[in-house]
Amino acid sequence: MPVSHDGVQRASRHPSLRALRLIAVAALASVLAVGGLAANPQIAAASGKKVVIVVGPAGSNTSNYIYNAKKLASQARSYGATVYEIYAPHATWARVKSLSQGANVFIYLGHGNGYPSPYGAFNKYTKDGLGLDAYDGSWSHKYYGEYYVDHYLNFAPNAVVILNRLCYASGNSEWGAANPTKSTAIKRVDNYGAGFLRTGARAVFAEGISSASYILYGLFKTSRTMKQIFWSDPKRSGAYDFTFSSTRTVGRNAIMDPSSPGRYYRSVIGDLSMTATTWR
Repeated sequence: MPVSHDGVQRASRHPSLRALRLIAVAALASVLAVGGLAANPQIAAASGKKVVIVVGPAGSNTSNYIYNAKKLASQARSYGATVYEIYAPHATWARVKSLSQGANVFIYLGHGNGYPSPYGAFNKYTKDGLGLDAYDGSWSHKYYGEYYVDHYLNFAPNAVVILNRLCYASGNSEWGAANPTKSTAIKRVDNYGAGFLRTGARAVFAEGISSASYILYGLFKTSRTMKQIFWSDPKRSGAYDFTFSSTRTVGRNAIMDPSSPGRYYRSVIGDLSMTATTWR
């Protein structure tokens, strides 16, 4: 870039100290303009992360779930992520299976079908998975349980799963049903996390009624551990929380944060010491 000189100063064959400084600043600005992400290591590390957001058919709640999913999608894109959105009535198993491979974050909103429940014995083909469209264009759901999650979804190493507004996933019951016992709620969280923790995921968050936006913020913008991200939720209670070691997934642990006795709407299970820096 041209360097202007003072009118009474003769131009020298050798650049002045001021000129050298200006040249250095210009060179730095050029580097940042070309590779600006390098100026912020967190943004650079997060750029291109794959986020997959799925909304299954959920009756009258579907439009609200899609509304909230789009907010999460916009948030993730603002952090530099590549986001894939799969919404009912086009959230088929074939589409979800295809687009979710290699996901760094997988978010699901929809019906949950967990175990234990009032609906009989455990069935690996229908329990603790995803409630998706029975066929493209359908508003009726079909459950793809732990077997399908475990066998056909292959997320990126250290991936994070977010189960938002489901029944059972955080230990809760269906609306209008009796509150579960503590032991039942623990089994629900452990079982719902098991299949997802065999996909490459290191942590499974479940938010039964609140926004999951704080999890995305924690992953993309902080160096917190999964445990610290869990406790960064503005809606956290902390009055009745407890931890347990998983029996379904050896070496993994969980935190549950009931809003009141029997109200199990927040949980996380997995490697709670993993940091967001490791995830990025």
